[in-house]
Amino acid sequence: MTNLKSVGIIGTGKYVPEKVLTNSDLEKIVETSDEWIVSRTGIRERHIAAPEQATSDLAYEAAVRALASAGLTAEELDLIIVATITPDMAFPSTACILQDKLGAKGAAAFDLSAACSGFVYGLATANGFIQTGMYKNALIIGADCLSRITDYTDRNTCVLFGDGAGAVVIGEVPEGRGFKSFDLGAEGAGGGLLKLEAGGSRLPATTETIENKLHYIYMNGREVFKFAVRVMASATDVVLEKAGYAKEDIDIFVPHQANIRIIQSAMQRLELPAEKVVVNVDKYANTSAASIPLALVEAAEEGRIKEGDRVLMVGFGGGLTWGASVLVW
Repeated sequence: MTNLKSVGIIGTGKYVPEKVLTNSDLEKIVETSDEWIVSRTGIRERHIAAPEQATSDLAYEAAVRALASAGLTAEELDLIIVATITPDMAFPSTACILQDKLGAKGAAAFDLSAACSGFVYGLATANGFIQTGMYKNALIIGADCLSRITDYTDRNTCVLFGDGAGAVVIGEVPEGRGFKSFDLGAEGAGGGLLKLEAGGSRLPATTETIENKLHYIYMNGREVFKFAVRVMASATDVVLEKAGYAKEDIDIFVPHQANIRIIQSAMQRLELPAEKVVVNVDKYANTSAASIPLALVEAAEEGRIKEGDRVLMVGFGGGLTWGASVLVW
């Protein structure tokens, strides 16, 4: 075990589409109100991909920025992981499409499906490859175009989601820095609470699946909320214990940006002041796998995360899944 390398984030980048859909815009589409959305979710606006943009396009923009930040060329990448639940197509993977766009010849490339926990799952996966010396540089991207699978006649879900991409390059870092612990898990019995039912081998596209709106996100909001609050707490406890940290050791907390109430619940339990918590759900809504990297990258760009800071990331999502990590920046 002593031969394992220290692995951390060496470059960051993010991208959101230009079009902004505000709560007042949604008031014109469904029966809702800005006050209702803000009070229950904390969301004020979300970014929506242009008709010609797919997930790989969002991922590409974030990837280019992350590579520039790391001072690497695409040819120096050994591995590309795209965490997404809205791939361009079933296959080839969005990661392979991205590999070609970037010109990252020879890099291994695959997609990872763990919904909103996907980015942390991707970090843990790539961390293992680099720790053991199998690869040197990996690009991990959380990217989703949730507007493509959102039913804009459903007032309960259409206010919640947006599009975006966040990317990091990870590689070897000085001893004492980088990832300290991970906690990944799943509760498959709750899979039916948050799903996109049709379009796979169980229910291929038919006239019936389209008429029944089975190609859109279905969510049991109340049950997912309860799961989220519970798992944010338990995953945090586990990942901090693995890292040998107490909750007061955390300098910056980057939670999945699904709902301000879930974030506030986690803040209270961790006894964290607002200045230690990254919140941008008001600007981007829930972007699934892009959520944590968008918040992480934005905080880093704003100078809120400084060298040596201990960063806690916790996500939860469809599956049901969860992923948490502690790293020293």
